[in-house]
Amino acid sequence: MQEEVSKMILSKKILTITLIVIGICVAVYFFIIKNGAQSEQAETAKEAAEATEKVAETPIPVKVDTARIGELIISLKSPGEAVTNRMVTVKSEVSGIVRKLNVEEGQHVKEGDLLLELDDRQFRLELERAQADRLSKLSELLLEKQFEGADMALEQSEMDIIQKAKKEYERVQKLYAKGMISENEFEDAYRQYELALIQSGEKKDEIRSASKGLTQAEIAVKTAQMNLEKTRIIAPFSGIVTDIQISPQEHITNGRDLFVLVNISRIQVHARVLESEIGKMKQGREVILRFSAYPDRVFEGRVKSISPIVNPEDKTCKVIVDVANPKEEIKPGMHAEVEIAAEIHENKLLVPQEAILDRGGRKLAFVVQDDLAKWRYVQVGLENDQFAEILPSEREGEGVKEGETVIVDGHFTLAHDAKVTIEK
Repeated sequence: MQEEVSKMILSKKILTITLIVIGICVAVYFFIIKNGAQSEQAETAKEAAEATEKVAETPIPVKVDTARIGELIISLKSPGEAVTNRMVTVKSEVSGIVRKLNVEEGQHVKEGDLLLELDDRQFRLELERAQADRLSKLSELLLEKQFEGADMALEQSEMDIIQKAKKEYERVQKLYAKGMISENEFEDAYRQYELALIQSGEKKDEIRSASKGLTQAEIAVKTAQMNLEKTRIIAPFSGIVTDIQISPQEHITNGRDLFVLVNISRIQVHARVLESEIGKMKQGREVILRFSAYPDRVFEGRVKSISPIVNPEDKTCKVIVDVANPKEEIKPGMHAEVEIAAEIHENKLLVPQEAILDRGGRKLAFVVQDDLAKWRYVQVGLENDQFAEILPSEREGEGVKEGETVIVDGHFTLAHDAKVTIEK
């Protein structure tokens, strides 16, 4: 019995010792895990801090420009249309058959080039006939003069009348050239001079030629020569041939449209400006033009003229812009967006529009100093699409000065005194 009690007491001691050992092991295990986690957390926090510090020290790449004094141009925008004032429809001035057409659609020609030839045989015959008739009339006149007696010399009184009429005519001619007398007075003086010549016999030969038909014959020769020349169509100016409406061997009539000749080496753009803005337009002002056919191109021109008439329907005034077009890229009829320099403000402190930011309802710009971005509040004055005027500021740490470097790209998320590096 006593032996059994001893065994039970021993078993309880062993159980108690075992539980104590297990408890100690569990405590040691949790102690080790806790210290390891704290160590790892501390190491992670240290690495994060180092990364943050490294990021904070990395310069931010930005692009910059310089604040400078210059002209600020305020432009007016208006739609416009390209036209040319050197375009003619070439017409036939005589009837005939097209013998030779020397041009094709879209061909460039120079002034004086032969464009078209008509069959001229009939016109040459008419010229020869007129020349023969003239020769006949001239021969009759010469034979009549040959059998006449010697011309009577003019008397002194007749000479005096002629001289007086001549002087009066010359005096009136000078007054008429100066605009001091009317056309009727000039014609009356010439008529008196001519009558004096006829009465004195000075125009005897001319009168005799007219009576014999020589004068009319000479006119007929000139007319036939002119018609012959009209069988050859010559380019009146350099340009491009287009809209050809005839073919070789075709019979054409007098007044028939043949083709169009157009010169587009210089183009005019007609813009419409509101009457309230017309006072800002000045002849010779620079103009920027953009055409829908060339969306990435900018063309330059100048104001050539301003119409004195306001359209009563839309209350606009026509402004004509002259544009050089050496490559003939601009075609008549093209639509244009026109920007006309309306106001020119000189000696303004300017920065690009990209430099201006708006934060909290206030405008600011970043200035680079010692590789740091300095936050500057600014007051903006006049502006256009490209530049803004910076007004003077009396407050310290505000405004921008001439020559300072302003950030124009990469500054949307910048903070004051952030490190930056300038990209070229």
